[in-house]
Amino acid sequence: MSAGDRDTETDEPRPIVHEVPSAVSPYIRRIVADNPGAMTGPGTNTYLAGVDEIAVIDPGPDTDAHIDAVAGCGGDRIRWILLTHTHPDHAPATKRLKARTGAEVCAFDDRDDVPVDRFLADGDTVETTEFRIRAIHTPGHASNHLCYLLEEERTLFSGDHIMDGSTVVIAPPDGDMAAYLDSLAKVRAIKRLRAIAPGHGHVITDPIERIDAYVAHRLEREAQVLGAVRAAGTTTIADIVAELYTGLVEELVPRAAQSVHAHLQKLAADGLVRGEDPDGDWTATS
Repeated sequence: MSAGDRDTETDEPRPIVHEVPSAVSPYIRRIVADNPGAMTGPGTNTYLAGVDEIAVIDPGPDTDAHIDAVAGCGGDRIRWILLTHTHPDHAPATKRLKARTGAEVCAFDDRDDVPVDRFLADGDTVETTEFRIRAIHTPGHASNHLCYLLEEERTLFSGDHIMDGSTVVIAPPDGDMAAYLDSLAKVRAIKRLRAIAPGHGHVITDPIERIDAYVAHRLEREAQVLGAVRAAGTTTIADIVAELYTGLVEELVPRAAQSVHAHLQKLAADGLVRGEDPDGDWTATS
């Protein structure tokens, strides 16, 4: 982790202060939106990459304080707005930030009423005199999810593909567990990856270890879900959640159900269970 994200004396992560820019590397500043919660952790990270020409990655929620903080930090140097995906904690500020800066909005697609000027496919780049950012299509959390590699620093802006401090919700029908695991393998294969700048939490400086931990967690949960179905013969998502997620706060129960559903869909595609309806029965086939 860069000195900007850790205390130089204690080597502990610096406290997050909402709506105040902080440098996390020579090229990157971060502004954390004041929208903490069970699903957003300390808040949504908006990153500004560059010095003379700036790309904003994930403008965040549509609040005056956050838009003012981002526009105030980047000013008329903001040239691009790059969206990892269009979920409501990452993209709603796009319209007003574009109106204030004239920046080009780049994303995989234009769903969720987000204006897009340039569609980015896997491998497309945004190039300036200072740096190059490469788009990497990483479906799983969302089918339109992109990560962005800042090639000069080998830092990956991961949006909600990889987060610090928690795992990622995979919510069907747009979320897809098999695609998510494939996308994790895809980013793990990036050569000389030095850091991950996640959509929530602090910069991750052990990227390969963190990705491996994510994969191990998902495969362990998949085995638990399959074991629960096999033990019952026929069961429901609600029963699996009650068995596997003991002590979970009520607010997160629906998210756990979505993740179990995503695992079951993958297991069904693998021919190991049978079922379709999230509110219906799921049966082991072997």
